[in-house]
Amino acid sequence: MKLLFDENLSPKLPHLLEDIFPGSAHVRDCGLKGRADDVIWRYANTKGFIIVSKDADFHQRCLLYGPPSKFVWLRLGNCTREDLKMLLMAHEQDIVTFAVNPSESVLVL
Repeated sequence: MKLLFDENLSPKLPHLLEDIFPGSAHVRDCGLKGRADDVIWRYANTKGFIIVSKDADFHQRCLLYGPPSKFVWLRLGNCTREDLKMLLMAHEQDIVTFAVNPSESVLVL
């Protein structure tokens, strides 16, 4: 399972989490920096990524369109890259379960 980290998150996160989420990427590394949410949404869906962001716009998109696209919504305020890493590591099993559930499109952490 691959995670696609949105612009509002550290571009170092895919590398820091590579051992538990191999193949993950940051939008910057996919040529999507500054692109509209719908472009990122389509890219993630086409390439098999789960979008990870603090952006509520992706939540609204999930409610509107539903699965198969998937979104992990990080509901933390100001926090460090290490805080985000620890949160995602702590919820690894939740993310794995979410990824294989065809009826869910949003996981709130």
